[in-house]
Amino acid sequence: MYEATFRVGDAAQPIPTAGREVCVDLWCNDHCDLVRAVGADADAALADVAETVGIADRVRDGDEQVAVTEGCLAAQRSDNVERYVGRHGCLLLPPLRYADGERISRVLALSGEALSRVYRDLVDDGHQVTVESKRGVDAVTGDGPLLDPGGVVPELTARQREVMLTAVENGYYELPRGTTTAAIAESVGVERRTAEDHLRRAERKVVEAFAGYL
Repeated sequence: MYEATFRVGDAAQPIPTAGREVCVDLWCNDHCDLVRAVGADADAALADVAETVGIADRVRDGDEQVAVTEGCLAAQRSDNVERYVGRHGCLLLPPLRYADGERISRVLALSGEALSRVYRDLVDDGHQVTVESKRGVDAVTGDGPLLDPGGVVPELTARQREVMLTAVENGYYELPRGTTTAAIAESVGVERRTAEDHLRRAERKVVEAFAGYL
């Protein structure tokens, strides 16, 4: 299997974000949508949504707002991403993100060629498309996420995952710390220096994976 992230830029977007300080996540349903807008211009983004399909309800927490729409935004467009994805037997992974004047879509396919066909169709129809990332998904396993948020969860070894989860569960990252590396090492059955090495390597992978999103 393969997963790709496409950034599609158009002059007209159902949720305009170009020149605005806002990031909008959209979960589509067949009758309404869930919209999450974060940023200084969240009000303006939701005002556009309200004008297009209406807003049934919303909640606010600082510069973050979550709203339920009265109608479906995808139904208002003939060029929605779902049409391109469905044409080639691919799956659109929610949420659909709007930021910096672009639609950011994560697409899952059984073959790399299917993803290429989605890309070519979008380009042939005049869309400005950038492939932000593409990765292979070899197998479905029970010890890690198949479809992680944006493809950013790094691959940890079994021991790195065990040490880091033990650290989290025992309050190592709390202030003040609820445990020590010596206690973590004892819990997983390794030497303290070995546990610290696993933890540092895991932390580095996680930080590097998320650095581009900060």
